[in-house]
Amino acid sequence: MDHIHDGVRGFSLLLDLNWDRLFFVGTILVGLLAGAFLGSAIMQSF
Repeated sequence: MDHIHDGVRGFSLLLDLNWDRLFFVGTILVGLLAGAFLGSAIMQSF
């Protein structure tokens, strides 16, 4: 049980240290998806 607890604590530490990087990657992915959606919507309107 202690091993599981230490693993969860380590994972939360990694998230605390790298949340800005995860946010950056998420923002890039959302931007790419939005661009693909808008591009396909514009191409279908012609």
